[in-house]
Amino acid sequence: MMSPARNSFSLAFDVSASGALMDHIYRHQRHIYDASRKFYLLGRDGLLADLSPPPGGTVLEIGCGTGRNLVKLAKTFPDALCHGLDLSAEMLDTAERAVNRARLGERIRLARADAASFDPVTLFGRERFDRIIISYALSMVPPWREALARAADCLSARGSLHIVDFGDQAGLPAGFQVALKAWLSLFHVTPRETLAAELAQLAKAQGLHCKTASRFRGYALCAVLSALPPNARKGRENQPPMARPAPVELLHLSG
Repeated sequence: MMSPARNSFSLAFDVSASGALMDHIYRHQRHIYDASRKFYLLGRDGLLADLSPPPGGTVLEIGCGTGRNLVKLAKTFPDALCHGLDLSAEMLDTAERAVNRARLGERIRLARADAASFDPVTLFGRERFDRIIISYALSMVPPWREALARAADCLSARGSLHIVDFGDQAGLPAGFQVALKAWLSLFHVTPRETLAAELAQLAKAQGLHCKTASRFRGYALCAVLSALPPNARKGRENQPPMARPAPVELLHLSG
């Protein structure tokens, strides 16, 4: 009998070349992934802390990997219903074990799917989510622009999309940039140097508010796409949505 955490795996999923590659990369790495990645996947915990889903809200992580973020989210926001999808069966196996160890199988559902073409209704029985997060996954997804668009399409009326990934490293020494990109390429990771611009275009096309922040001298880029500016959410919950241009805020933070 399938555990609750894994009861939404798509049995008809066609394992693609990308999925096979991810399984090859993470078959052994998954066992040390969380212990090793905490030193250079910067900004993840800040993203999770700022998520603030509404009471009883739904959260989806695209590229959930080992389930580390989902478990942390479920513990931090005990009213939230969490969902995670990933293309790697190996990573999902590790995620399922983590969810079960934390005894959160009733509140975290996992599914195997492609970030650019997943069907949330088929996987989870729901069409939209209050919060969607993508943490250091876009740099591993070849059709990353399509993945962003798919995520935006799955937002609820007052939902928000939260992203953290490698930035353009503009404020870092040239030698460090070269070394970092060479090292990341060993794991098929490619920083999306145009991510901020692509997010601005997506926000404009979908009528969303876009806020991006360059962190750690450009090492990481944090972004939030939301239906309303953060300072305008309160007091406007009962007002009908209005067509408006998508303002873009670009911040550069040193630490």
